[in-house]
Amino acid sequence: MTKEIRINIKTSFGEVEISGESKEEVFDLLQTLSPDFFMKMNSKIAHLFTENPFENLRGVVEMSMDGPLIIAKNDLTHYESIGLILYCFRNNQCSIETLRNLLQSSGKRVTIPARLNEMTKKGYIFKPDPKKPEIKLSTNGIRWLEEEVLSKLTEESRNR
Repeated sequence: MTKEIRINIKTSFGEVEISGESKEEVFDLLQTLSPDFFMKMNSKIAHLFTENPFENLRGVVEMSMDGPLIIAKNDLTHYESIGLILYCFRNNQCSIETLRNLLQSSGKRVTIPARLNEMTKKGYIFKPDPKKPEIKLSTNGIRWLEEEVLSKLTEESRNR
């Protein structure tokens, strides 16, 4: 009975498992995986998940390789901009650094620490783990975003 060798590689899009009956077979398979393979796979996987999961955000948010970017022509408040970015992430959560970068890439100048503090006081966001620099939309924050912000944005786009 031969034992199979398995290697799991964690990537930005999930895990890739390589298996073979010998170490030579596993090494040969590993050599076929190029950085180009991972870039193409990441792009394909991202495309699957961003095909249209947020139909109500068309013209407001666009998914990029780095995450959601705000493309709305509307004047959004700092709270709304932060909320939209978080809303588009899996589990409505991301790191403060990622949030900062995506807001900058979206052309939004936001004083992040002050806005996050205010949004926490309003009950829109919270830190799931106080030791980590990550923030998450609360249930109240999701309700606010869906009922007030998104309804306002869709109303404005209908009136154009």
